[in-house]
Amino acid sequence: MATTAQLFEEPFDADEYIERLAWRTPGGGSKGGAEAFDPKRLLEEFENHIEELKQLDEKIQRRVEKLEHQCRREAKEFAHKVQDLQRSNQVAFQHFQELDEHISYVATKVCHLGDQLEGVNTPRQRAVEAQRLMTYFNEFLDGELRSDVFNNPEKIKEAADIIQKLHLIAQELPFDRFADVKAKIASKYHDLERQLIQEFTAAQRRGEIGRMREVAAVLLHFKGYAHCVDVYIKQCQEGAYLRNDVFEDTAALCQRVNKQVGEVFSSPEAVMAKLIQNIFENKLQAHVKEKLDETRHSDVEQYLKNLYDLYIRTTALAAKLSEFNLGSDKHTFLSKLIKNIFSCYLESYIDMEKDYLRTRSAMILQRFYDSKNHQKRPIGTGLNIQELKERIRQRTNLPLGPSIDTHGETFLSQEVVVNLLQETRHAFERCNRLSDPSDLPKNAFFIFLLLVEHLCVDHIDYALEIGLSAIPSADAKNANLYFMDVVQQANTIFHLFDKQFNDHLMPLISSSPRLTECLHKKKEVIEQMEVKLDTGIDRTLNCMVGQMKHILATEQKKTDFKPEDENNVMIQYTTACSKVCAYVSRQVDRVRKSMDGKNVDTVLTEFGVRFHRLVHEHLQQYSYSSMGGMLAICDVAEYRRCAKDFRVPLVLQLFDTLHALCNLLVVAPDNLKQVCSGEQLTNLDRNLLHAFVQLRVDYRPSRLGRHFS
Repeated sequence: MATTAQLFEEPFDADEYIERLAWRTPGGGSKGGAEAFDPKRLLEEFENHIEELKQLDEKIQRRVEKLEHQCRREAKEFAHKVQDLQRSNQVAFQHFQELDEHISYVATKVCHLGDQLEGVNTPRQRAVEAQRLMTYFNEFLDGELRSDVFNNPEKIKEAADIIQKLHLIAQELPFDRFADVKAKIASKYHDLERQLIQEFTAAQRRGEIGRMREVAAVLLHFKGYAHCVDVYIKQCQEGAYLRNDVFEDTAALCQRVNKQVGEVFSSPEAVMAKLIQNIFENKLQAHVKEKLDETRHSDVEQYLKNLYDLYIRTTALAAKLSEFNLGSDKHTFLSKLIKNIFSCYLESYIDMEKDYLRTRSAMILQRFYDSKNHQKRPIGTGLNIQELKERIRQRTNLPLGPSIDTHGETFLSQEVVVNLLQETRHAFERCNRLSDPSDLPKNAFFIFLLLVEHLCVDHIDYALEIGLSAIPSADAKNANLYFMDVVQQANTIFHLFDKQFNDHLMPLISSSPRLTECLHKKKEVIEQMEVKLDTGIDRTLNCMVGQMKHILATEQKKTDFKPEDENNVMIQYTTACSKVCAYVSRQVDRVRKSMDGKNVDTVLTEFGVRFHRLVHEHLQQYSYSSMGGMLAICDVAEYRRCAKDFRVPLVLQLFDTLHALCNLLVVAPDNLKQVCSGEQLTNLDRNLLHAFVQLRVDYRPSRLGRHFS
């Protein structure tokens, strides 16, 4: 194998190299088996290869030494070149410094010479200008203007410059000696000023921006410059208000004029500000006055709508105009213009808002009661005899005569509520935009009080009072319980009221002390209504229990639980039980429809407890035979199935216990003690257990009392 440097390039593996060398040597590898292996031949090959490697190493070493020598030689040559370049650079830098010093010296000389020339030339120019002005002054003094500059219309710009300077000079001259010449200069001054303004106006009509810019630059030093701006503003507005929308016309006009003002005048921000001020104080103010004055006393609703709409559109227009360059404090400038237009209307806004809202709300309510042919009764005032009896009956459930019949009318209307809330929402929106920021929470609070007065007091609270007076007494037969409908509608209405409180009132008062007052007022109103709702629901539940008691009293017979033929009882439960369960199911559905959330569970719990108490007391009125006890158990099982509809664990538990008590009516006398010790009955009072056992017809014959002695 030829030995070259390429064989040792990275990555190099010595073991692999030896294996390859042995494999290439005849008799040195595993080829041909053990018999073909020749160690001497392999050793000889290794020795020869080692000699080749030594020769290769010497050859490479000589080459490395040669390259190192060459590298050191080239490094010395490069170092010499760098030193030569550094010396050349140093020389060039010295030359540059000398040149820079020379240039600075020459520049200083030139500046000094320029100052000297200016010092000589400036007085000379002033002298020439003074001589020229004196020449023109002499012409005015002589009374004859001979110079071409005063007689050639094309040189009006030069004439304006001269007459403006002469006018300033004339102001310093004594009046007694130069009255005549001063008058002539003033006359020429005003004549040229008038000509320039006419020229500016003509150029504006022709649309010659360049000529307008030239004339405006000349007039800038004249007293009539402000009049020139006024003429420009007036002429800009000619033909600009052809549509019925003054706000859109104003925005379009300012957008069009803004670019032109920048090209014509040297101070465009001042001209633009004056244009906008002129529009606000004339066009907009006249438009607002016309719109508002025609409805201020005849149609307050339309007046408030117009005021809100005009204010919104004016502020929106001001926001668009703030994009233009109107000076450093443009927002304050525009706010002041808006305030000047609306201040006289905004001062009386909240009083008109309150009066309108009070009148409008009262009208909505009265229209509703009129549609029901109802004469609204005074609430909370002196009571007549009938009302006094009604109040006593409400609070004591004493039978003081029939209740007021409302024919199922709740005297609550979602349409009325929506109208009241909509009017109030519009009032909140107007209040938010038209009130001063410092008065906003106070004004919003006033509007909220009006909402409480008309919605909560005059409508909901009144309906609750009427609903309470319409609840029949507990002993009434076939009573219609409409108060649950009142509860349902009052609940829905209050959700709408609460939503408006959070959505429209809270953002207006959230960061002010009025928030506490509003929350307190809202809580107070809620608590007052909850007291009346609780009273009405309690009395309604009493009526429900009274109806159930009436059903049991009329439908339940004593023979139901002591049948004459013990072996011929085919019914699963009694008729009275069936009718009571049907009635209870209807009332449970009514409660669920009328309420939501935890209120449903609270009312159904109370209803269920009273239902259980009624059934418990009812069962204790009868004596039970063996088959009658079985029928009582079936009745209670049906009552318990009905109680499951309540979805209240406590009610179901009470009926489970009652069902266990009824088992005492049928259990064998010998097993009675064991049953009383059962899981469901062991925690009950033994007197209660004894009372149930006493209802058995075999209580005395079987001497069952001994189990409780």
